[in-house]
Amino acid sequence: MATKWIRAVGALSGALLLAACSGGGGHSGGSSAGGSGGGTAAQAAAKTSAAVVDIEPKNGTQDVAPSGALKVSVASGKLTGVTVKGSDGSTVNGTLSPDGSSWTPAGNLSVSDTYQVSAQAVDAKGVTSTTTSSFTTLTPTKTAHSEDNITTGSTYGVGMIIQLEFGQRVTNKDAVAQAITVTASDGSQVKGHWFNEDNWYELRPQNFWTPGTQVTVHIRLKSVEISPGVYGGSDRDETFTIGRSQVSTVDAAAHTMTVVTNGSQTQVIPVTTGASDPANWATYNGTMVIERMEGTVEMKSSTVPGLGGASYDEMVPHSMRLTDSGTYVHGNYWAAGAYGHENVSHGCIGLQDVEGGSPSSSAGKMYAESMVGDVVIVKNSTGPQVDPGNGLSGWNIPWSNW
Repeated sequence: MATKWIRAVGALSGALLLAACSGGGGHSGGSSAGGSGGGTAAQAAAKTSAAVVDIEPKNGTQDVAPSGALKVSVASGKLTGVTVKGSDGSTVNGTLSPDGSSWTPAGNLSVSDTYQVSAQAVDAKGVTSTTTSSFTTLTPTKTAHSEDNITTGSTYGVGMIIQLEFGQRVTNKDAVAQAITVTASDGSQVKGHWFNEDNWYELRPQNFWTPGTQVTVHIRLKSVEISPGVYGGSDRDETFTIGRSQVSTVDAAAHTMTVVTNGSQTQVIPVTTGASDPANWATYNGTMVIERMEGTVEMKSSTVPGLGGASYDEMVPHSMRLTDSGTYVHGNYWAAGAYGHENVSHGCIGLQDVEGGSPSSSAGKMYAESMVGDVVIVKNSTGPQVDPGNGLSGWNIPWSNW
């Protein structure tokens, strides 16, 4: 809204002189007076700045989009300052162009908020002008829920990958990626990667996390339009800690699992992995991560399409899930002679156990010493490479392609 006021009051030779000047085009000018002696009324008159400031959206505009709508520019002058404040008094950061001709906000505005804009400019003669405006951003009618795999305050292994799943396909992926940032106490750079469905976003550092690192995920999606007419609906932080390092390497040909904790080999465990025949039983090769500690799980052959072979339905103890498709490290009590000698499983990594599970068994001890985020690497299996989008298997994508 244009502001039109300036009054200069002075006494000259006992006469009361009033001088006023108002600027056009929605801006007002400062005043100046000069000369020697008592001066004159004309000399005391204020000057009107030639700088004309334009603020978009216009004063009083409603239902403004939180991204791309706010712009401040000037003709016949340079901007010297722009202040934008929300209804809570918070200031919106922005960038002034090098030539002073325009100003843009650094990020999205908030939805359902009223903003006050004040812009100052100066013309070639040094005369200033100030322009103000007020507008209200839209209230979303559609939002999409996002879920992440982080529980604030938890501790995870060094292979932990942050996952966010959206309730629908994301078309504005760049804006969403910019609204999700990660800070790590060790300064690690963290980048994100979209998987094929375009509703699944994952973040990780280049290499496994450093033990003891404090990590915070900053999610600012409430005011982001993730697809036409649909907003992210949530602003939140998720904070977690990286625990000790545990990386286990399964050699399917040697039927062993070698566990390295904090850089030192702690044990070699006899295992049985997926059988080579039929071929679709073989365990995936590649780097996988424990994504859930599930305890005792009912495993049924009927839930695995095209598995073949003898049917089974077992209550399997000490189960740690590695892939969404159903690869586990778990206790095995029905193939007692196979550990360390033969691969007979249907794709999982089996460790010695008893029916119902025993905490003193190889599987029981491994379960007690493991956590979500621990790394399990499989090599020398006759099976295929694990798909990077299957579980927390994104470590199989080179950093240059991540």
